[in-house]
Amino acid sequence: MTMMRCFLCIWLVFLGVGCRGALQPPTLPAEHLEGVPKQLLTRQVIVTLAPASPEQWTRMAQTLTQTYGLPQVGAFPLSSIGVQCVVLQLPENVVMADIIRQLARHPMVESVQPNQFFQGLATVHNDPYATLQHGAQTVRADRVHHLVTGKGVKVAVIDTGVDVEHPDLHGRVVKTANFVDGGEQSFTQDSHGTAVAGIIAARADNDIGIFGIAPEAEILAVKACWQRTATVQQAVCSSWTLAKAIDFAILAKARILNFSLAGPSDALVTRLLTKAAERGITVIAATLEEEQGPGFPASLDTVIAVFSSDLQGRVRLATVVPPASPLAAPGVDILTTTPQRSYDFLSGSSLAAAHVTGIAALLLEQNSTLSPNQLSALLQATSRPVPGSDGTSQRTVGIIDACNALRTLLPMQTCD
Repeated sequence: MTMMRCFLCIWLVFLGVGCRGALQPPTLPAEHLEGVPKQLLTRQVIVTLAPASPEQWTRMAQTLTQTYGLPQVGAFPLSSIGVQCVVLQLPENVVMADIIRQLARHPMVESVQPNQFFQGLATVHNDPYATLQHGAQTVRADRVHHLVTGKGVKVAVIDTGVDVEHPDLHGRVVKTANFVDGGEQSFTQDSHGTAVAGIIAARADNDIGIFGIAPEAEILAVKACWQRTATVQQAVCSSWTLAKAIDFAILAKARILNFSLAGPSDALVTRLLTKAAERGITVIAATLEEEQGPGFPASLDTVIAVFSSDLQGRVRLATVVPPASPLAAPGVDILTTTPQRSYDFLSGSSLAAAHVTGIAALLLEQNSTLSPNQLSALLQATSRPVPGSDGTSQRTVGIIDACNALRTLLPMQTCD
């Protein structure tokens, strides 16, 4: 069979149209920047010393710094409770949990705890529509942007094109490639890819529109699908175009491939996705959510399959699910970018997959060594069980949770 006889064997589905925030901890400045207040530096512990004279407190603090080799960066009394506080700075090679346990056992120490950070109850981002982004709130991605934003992580959106001139995506798309014939060459009318890219990486805090799950991820807009019309979300792709797009993404060193599409099993695409996994590239795909199964490529063991959850957090699973445990993310009435500087509320697993892709980018920024299997296991282990039709939890699928996942990588951080 020649390439020309592959025909159109894979298609995009899922987006319906409609048009409808959150809180996060304060942005914590990077420690290496000049002018950061010492009270906002990370890796500090606050030790309280038992009641004593000021002279005794001074000697006690000196003993602790010498015993544990930790520099003192601050000291202050709390007169209302009769204690002296000493702040110790931990070097990078010291495990905070270990040093806290050791200090807690010292006879001079009354209590010890991390220097933690709190939030003012204000709007998440200054993007005007931030408070309408229930998907970002549900997966709690907005609550970790003070720690990670997906910076430097390359995400290939293998889809229709992406409107690179959209004000919320301008500069977020670092490379484009077009593998379709007869398609709209400029990408400016490609609504499906534009919607997916906006969920993943729309600019944050630019006083425009929305913010992305990973607002500083680097998007590779790889056009492998034809947009049927500018006003209809459905698009079609072929084995031919998808194969060329995946090959391009692998060679471009993408860390994540987002497939907000589904169709029949395809040997050539499978072969390429297997190669991507071997090279440490994480593949995330939307599911069909129909009785015959999740569709392809979500059905592959090497792919993270994503189902759509509704506004109540419910998920309708297909009768046949992928061998690996699937994940869920919001996919109903999701506000995102659309061509010609506009926004809209859309629904479908295409959008759910984009949420998972964004969180994967956040985690890879924090730990770039995570393999696809490790990343998948982390997302599954930290997901929240979703309610079934009878109100009980479905433990075969969980809604992704950025806070839970990041806490696994940064145990002393929290966004609760």
